[in-house]
Amino acid sequence: MCFERSDQMNCLITGASLGIGHNLAYKFASLGYNLFLTYYTNKNLCIKLQKELESKYQIKCYIEKCDLKKEEDIKNVIDSFQKKLGKLNILVNNADTYADEILDNKTKESFMETLEVNVVGTFLMIKYSSKIMDNGIIINMSSTDGIDTYNEYNLDYAISKAAIIQMTKSMSLILKGIKTIAIAPNWVKTESTMSVDKSFLDSELKRIGQKELIEIDTVVDKIIDAINNPNIKSGEVIRIENNERVN
Repeated sequence: MCFERSDQMNCLITGASLGIGHNLAYKFASLGYNLFLTYYTNKNLCIKLQKELESKYQIKCYIEKCDLKKEEDIKNVIDSFQKKLGKLNILVNNADTYADEILDNKTKESFMETLEVNVVGTFLMIKYSSKIMDNGIIINMSSTDGIDTYNEYNLDYAISKAAIIQMTKSMSLILKGIKTIAIAPNWVKTESTMSVDKSFLDSELKRIGQKELIEIDTVVDKIIDAINNPNIKSGEVIRIENNERVN
């Protein structure tokens, strides 16, 4: 199964306004994919991205707001995708949320929101999108925090990313003919990472032995390689710990 070049291939990316989702959209557009991009708050950034991709690559690109806490929103996105583009070839579950805080300040509401967006939202997106996929690929964005780099503030986030890994493994058994892969990077040089207190970030990088932030394009390369590499099987977890690019 190889998707390096697209002939009427279609991709859905959640959380595409910024960071990894944004760069992935550019990569898939450059390969000729038609795109359906979702956002939650950054509508203007997503509109700007849509116009840039349509103009530069002459592909079809649609955007739609999606609150991953709302099952109806997810159903509407999949219905809209099918009406506009038809068959779904690649789904990238990129959108997530976090609420880093000390234990005493964590609330049930914030904890549940993290799980609803990161875990339940991903589950529902897979459930409904798989109905319009045939021999496709699902990429679930996890994190090494779901394995062994978690910290004292991100309990809910780490739990959600561990759940994404197990969901990926379970879905590999459930979804026949669909390749399901989890991507688990360390700290990536995204807008959210750069907003973290520098002294805390430096201490965390040192604690887990990460020499430098991972560039977004390194993650994008690894995702494209995971899609195209026949040796990577459904259910696998691709861990990214440094800036080694895929040749």
